[in-house]
Amino acid sequence: MVFHPSAEPAVFHATLRDQFEAFLDEHRSALHDSLNGLTEEQARRSLVPSKTTLLGLVKHATFVEKVWFDEAITCRSRPEIGIPDSPDESFDLHDGDTIASVQHAYQQACAASRRTTTSLTLDDLVRGNRRGPLPLRWIYLHTLRELAQHCGHADILREQILNGTTHRG
Repeated sequence: MVFHPSAEPAVFHATLRDQFEAFLDEHRSALHDSLNGLTEEQARRSLVPSKTTLLGLVKHATFVEKVWFDEAITCRSRPEIGIPDSPDESFDLHDGDTIASVQHAYQQACAASRRTTTSLTLDDLVRGNRRGPLPLRWIYLHTLRELAQHCGHADILREQILNGTTHRG
């Protein structure tokens, strides 16, 4: 994925919206790229008692994009969008899920998120979330928080995979 790093001087003085988008894209890219160079088995490897795997994290991030930038903004239902009802289900891996297919789906979801928000301002209210109307700025902050958390998970899982560590439960 291509992005403008948040540490670039141009981002320091950019509009708040451009700063939000730079940070979002930086985290999107880091999560996407956490699968690079891994085998399919490594990407699916379970190292913790939960459903969390590297491949599952990126698949879940696709769900996050669709919840916050499709469901919340367009008011389409999860069945219409084609996503699971719960976040927990979004980690489920299917036989056809591969590194390439999950990364591609994630890239597509991120591109759709960017398109969906182009005509909105940070103060515009989105009305399709279960919490009620929320400003776009809150959606950006919430998504950034979630991506940052999952990037941390991915860093740890990737380190364990590349160092040959497995969960002993």
